[in-house]
Amino acid sequence: MSDHFVHESAYVDDGAAIGKGTKVWHFCHVMPGAVIGERSSLGQNCVVMSGTRIGNNVKIQNNVSVYEGVELEDDVFCGPSMVFTNVINPRSHVSRKSEYRRTLVKRGASIGANATIVCGVTLGEYAFVGAGAVVTTDVLPYALMVGVPAKRRGWMCQCGERLPDSGVGTCAACGSSYERAGEGIRRVEER
Repeated sequence: MSDHFVHESAYVDDGAAIGKGTKVWHFCHVMPGAVIGERSSLGQNCVVMSGTRIGNNVKIQNNVSVYEGVELEDDVFCGPSMVFTNVINPRSHVSRKSEYRRTLVKRGASIGANATIVCGVTLGEYAFVGAGAVVTTDVLPYALMVGVPAKRRGWMCQCGERLPDSGVGTCAACGSSYERAGEGIRRVEER
């Protein structure tokens, strides 16, 4: 008996690695060389291409394609129908497979429904990309990004609640404290 779940309508190719407790739902395709960690979930109609790495406890909602060059660290959330690109200037008649750009989504980041992440960027730890946003540049840890193109409109706590606009202070929901760190903020660890 397998230590992960794959729905009967999904395809997991030989050479793909799926961790313990992970669920792969209806009409998904996980290609050879893809690595998916433990306790993750792929909603209906997801594609995970060769050469991708998905961490532990990652939630990928319906209709998401994770292309070669994309890495999702632990605890990442990808909302329904959000998009990763992998080539900056695609043309159907020009092969650009040698030009894929790496996209890194760091631990705990959340990407809202229908958002687009243009290739070659890094989303910082616990960054929060709002629904429909288009991210074209690197995102600071804990940054709240909205709009087209996405701009920072605030800061988010690790627990997912909005912080004061300055980013400095205490989260009203969980009590975590934050302080300035260069252009961004960081969570103050209890001493």
